[in-house]
Amino acid sequence: MAQPDWLLWHPGPPAYACRMSEFKRTERTQVKRLPDRGAYDTETVFPILDEGLICHVGFSVEGQPFVIPTGYARVGDTLYIHGSAASRMLRTLAESIQVCVTVTLLDGLVLARAAFHHSMNYRSVVILGRATLVEDRAEKIKALEAFTEHIVRGRWKDVRLPTETELKATTVLSLPLTEVSAKVRSGPPKDDAEDYELPIWAGVVPLTIVPGAPITDPRLISRIEAPAYAKKYSR
Repeated sequence: MAQPDWLLWHPGPPAYACRMSEFKRTERTQVKRLPDRGAYDTETVFPILDEGLICHVGFSVEGQPFVIPTGYARVGDTLYIHGSAASRMLRTLAESIQVCVTVTLLDGLVLARAAFHHSMNYRSVVILGRATLVEDRAEKIKALEAFTEHIVRGRWKDVRLPTETELKATTVLSLPLTEVSAKVRSGPPKDDAEDYELPIWAGVVPLTIVPGAPITDPRLISRIEAPAYAKKYSR
């Protein structure tokens, strides 16, 4: 039997392996502090979103600010956020209020000669807009597949698919990637000219996510070998 269209969809690099385009700069997304680090193109923004795992969602409820970490996934020019239907954050965001979503990747510690110039190498994205509730069943399942594949590519084809009860218990929100900017710092320390002669070590300590060996669930019903995507996991 032929698979439905949503089962044939796969997120990942091909989603951003397209012609580079520019996001329209706005007063809210224009990088003002160290503007040379700002970027407004899909070639910079999409890979950062596709490599990250956690986003922070900022919003306001009755004048009280909140910032909540949660999982996400990108499908084309849309960011999906999901969670329990009982989540206060998702119920609030479903009312189409203004939100700010950030994703940050930390690449290294920058140790300069002067304390003032210590920094970090990073890649970050800021997304502004209004999230809307995903009510179409096919789009909702597509988003859930994207969440699963965003964590571990190849996993969706191995898992039990969501039941109708599980779909009802899950809220999915979509946020269009229209008002977006990235900010990136890379390279060695930038010291004052006179400090380069100081006898002080300076450089970068790289930071990376290093996965360990898979740990089998003790309740596994048989000796099922861990799949390659778990044993050779990388981002």
